[in-house]
Amino acid sequence: MDEMTLEKKLFQYLQIVLNYLIKMGATREDAEDIIQNTAYKFIKYMDVIQPNTIKSWLFRVAINEYYDLCRKQKRRKEHILSIDMEQLSKGITAEEEVLQRETGKEITETLQKVSSKHREFLILKYSTGLTIQEIAEMYGMQPDSVKTTLYRARKQFISKFRRQI
Repeated sequence: MDEMTLEKKLFQYLQIVLNYLIKMGATREDAEDIIQNTAYKFIKYMDVIQPNTIKSWLFRVAINEYYDLCRKQKRRKEHILSIDMEQLSKGITAEEEVLQRETGKEITETLQKVSSKHREFLILKYSTGLTIQEIAEMYGMQPDSVKTTLYRARKQFISKFRRQI
């Protein structure tokens, strides 16, 4: 892989990981710090990382950094309702924006009630768009085991979501 292609791929993968971390509950600042540390570690160890495992390696390192941060901070974040002016300029009314945010908040609250493993799998699959194969490589699992875990995660999520409504 030439240097320019590697740089573009790395940037693309780190953007996906950044979005994943934010959906896992990290603040934007914390997620950016984790991404910076992950990129540093990638550059440091890039000679021993196989090209076909770069994406899963970046996810694993970033997730471990996030868990380390959570253990250090031991706090939960509250989401503040704010109207996004960009959304409003696209023609979305304030009521629609509030409804979207409330639905997002309900989903986030339900995700917090799901076991951490199931939460990770759901976010990796549906938020970041990783394939079953990529998740399997990331966790060192068989694809069928990932499918089973996702099935159980969806089942648990639906059950908790219905109770919440």
